[in-house]
Amino acid sequence: MQPQIAPAFNIRRRRRIAAALGVALAFAVTGPAAPAAAQTPAIKVPAATQAVPGFWDPRRHPERPDLSRITLIRFLTETDYPPFNYTGPDGNPAGFNVDFARMICEEIKVSCTIQMRRFEMLADAVATNRGDAVIASIAATPAIRTHLDFTDPYYRVPARFVALRETAAAEIKPETVEGKKIGAVTGSAHEAYLKAMFTDAEIVGYANDEALRAGLRSKDVDLIFGDGIALALWLNGTDSASCCAFAGGPFTESRYFGEGVGIGVRKGNDLLRQAINWAMFRLWEKGRYTELWLRYFSINPF
Repeated sequence: MQPQIAPAFNIRRRRRIAAALGVALAFAVTGPAAPAAAQTPAIKVPAATQAVPGFWDPRRHPERPDLSRITLIRFLTETDYPPFNYTGPDGNPAGFNVDFARMICEEIKVSCTIQMRRFEMLADAVATNRGDAVIASIAATPAIRTHLDFTDPYYRVPARFVALRETAAAEIKPETVEGKKIGAVTGSAHEAYLKAMFTDAEIVGYANDEALRAGLRSKDVDLIFGDGIALALWLNGTDSASCCAFAGGPFTESRYFGEGVGIGVRKGNDLLRQAINWAMFRLWEKGRYTELWLRYFSINPF
């Protein structure tokens, strides 16, 4: 039996997201797959205008493990989760996760391969030694941790409010949205969070993300609340028609929105896990992680 794995945001959007992204995806798919530094043209966004979060504590610098014991890292990813991982125009793996994997290998100074497999096969492939590490935006849930060990998170999926551009407020608190209509996908963690924390607002349920966004554009609700990364890509794409903007800041409560996305390795492979943790910290410390993030997210989900 294949272990059940979950992506960082709803898998049902995978094949529809490229059309919705429009401009947002255009910069990520032009040109051939190349080393991380050259694969996607940098978007000209001043760093000061983007609050790129640090997912690493500068006070907890990981110790450098014995990297001489690592001669090759076989990364696995999947084909249909843009802009994180997808098949590039030349048939090779491409995307944020792929570029980050290449940067990790450069930092460790080790050769690496990146192979694509079906999403549901990834965890089993690593567990049975057909790969060393899986980097495919897998949410590190308790269920998947029984099959894989995970590195430190290299990104989280925040929840965000979105409003029509002319009504977007800088701060959203329960008392500031009393009596307002807030949309969320029915049965989602976002709806559950609203019902627990925003008790004086009227929560309106929608069947899916497309209906949710249409409800905001038609002014049936004052705000919508959902996956910050998916919403950032929508806001930056042609489908939104520049209608809307983020309101308030990110919500990252792990009980509702998960512990973050890490890189999965075979159970007990502590050397590789520690080496990747060390390399990720170094890339963040040098500013290379921030450069990569801004290259893919011109509207920052944080």
